[in-house]
Amino acid sequence: MTYRVILTANAKGDLRRYYLRTAEHAPVTAFHWLSRFEAALATLALNPQRCGLAPENDAVEEEIRQFLFGKRGASVFRALFVIAEGEVRVLHVRRAVMDTATREELYG
Repeated sequence: MTYRVILTANAKGDLRRYYLRTAEHAPVTAFHWLSRFEAALATLALNPQRCGLAPENDAVEEEIRQFLFGKRGASVFRALFVIAEGEVRVLHVRRAVMDTATREELYG
């Protein structure tokens, strides 16, 4: 089954903030990072269940999974998402070194 990958307004805002912060000092790097991240998120269309449950899963009713993007340390990001009705909805994007997301951060 192929899923439709949807970035919520909240997740788009997260990506925009990370992009703009990086673009202040390295615009080309920021552009390439965002392009690679968006392409990586698109792969969730084929098999989103390959991603494990996020630590936030215990705090909400929906099953929250996480997609990790990056190689190490502060450059690793977590895209938190749910799978429902043929869709993968990316709720929130954050650095992996941050604490777990709150309900407000997940649902904006």
